[in-house]
Amino acid sequence: MARSEELGIRRLETVHFFVNDLQRGRTFWVDKLDFAFIGESSADYAERVGQRSEAYRAGNATYLYSAPTRPDSASGRYLARHPDGVAELVFEVEDIDRTFSVLESRGGTPTSDVQRTEGEGGSLAWFSIATAFGDALFTFVQRDGYRPLLPGIPLFAEPRGGNNRFGFEDIDHVTSNFMTLAPFIGWAKDVLGLEEYWGIQFHTDDIAEGKDSGSGLRSTVVWDPKSGVKFANNEPLRPFFEDSQIYKFVEDNHGPGVQHTALTIRDIVGTVSAMREAGIDFMPTPGTYYDMLPARLEEQGIEIEENMDDLRAREILVDGEGPGKYMLQIFCRDFATLYDNPNGGPFFLEIIQRKGDRGFGGGNFRALFESIERAQKGNG
Repeated sequence: MARSEELGIRRLETVHFFVNDLQRGRTFWVDKLDFAFIGESSADYAERVGQRSEAYRAGNATYLYSAPTRPDSASGRYLARHPDGVAELVFEVEDIDRTFSVLESRGGTPTSDVQRTEGEGGSLAWFSIATAFGDALFTFVQRDGYRPLLPGIPLFAEPRGGNNRFGFEDIDHVTSNFMTLAPFIGWAKDVLGLEEYWGIQFHTDDIAEGKDSGSGLRSTVVWDPKSGVKFANNEPLRPFFEDSQIYKFVEDNHGPGVQHTALTIRDIVGTVSAMREAGIDFMPTPGTYYDMLPARLEEQGIEIEENMDDLRAREILVDGEGPGKYMLQIFCRDFATLYDNPNGGPFFLEIIQRKGDRGFGGGNFRALFESIERAQKGNG
């Protein structure tokens, strides 16, 4: 049994944000992205913990938003130090007691013993651990018929709002940024038992002898092979370390944290067109990317089904592993830009359609990096 299998992770169940404005989040997820509004905190729970929560879902992707009603709440304390951002990742596991025992034996740091409750439909057991990236927690839950999302956050009898017209399916991976990768990668391997999946490092094209600007990154992806849960992780790379968009994310976030999550879909060409019509802005891709794309795909032996002009018009990226294996990606602008408010935070969404390629695409990875850098220069 692989070391990560001992944890018994089934899936990434929920991405939990702490935010300043619930209405702003609901407008984005429900009104624009057509997620369903599936539940909210009870009045008693909100009063007791000092924060209100709402949950949004499309396909198997669930995002929980919590906003403080008191400054001494968990979200209030977090937001005193950070802009809006991901404060918790919730994983469903097979056996909560085994997960707790394995993590504790490997030097994990639980914030409590296993908690248990019974309620609507069954029982729930859970605990959280401190992590190697900033103030974010990992929470593990064993759900045996328990219907509420979490204690104090019941689901509505019928979802409200959106109907997932864009066809979002699931969360493909979570990407995080750090000033230095080693502590997180060591923790992910030693404590979580995750395995290395992929890696890359590069500089932007403006790095050259005699030039005084440019930037780069180093990235390592780790994963749990059984569940397929993947974490992509980045650090800035010298020279011009502080010019890297990875460095700027950590500065803007006031610490390391989750940069983006990737949502899988079946038809990225149609989806991107519809999302643009709904008012979602995406990071720009230069025309030169598409000028060079046919030769790059030919060199890789990749034939795509999509029309190249359609991809160019929508600024969709393409990459792949080889014949019959490719993927298409695009990246939304960060929330601070979408909300026109720096407290919105530097988090953004990726939209991805996989066609046989299970990797991350070195060419697209570089294109994303350079796209973010262009956007930052334009905003700065």
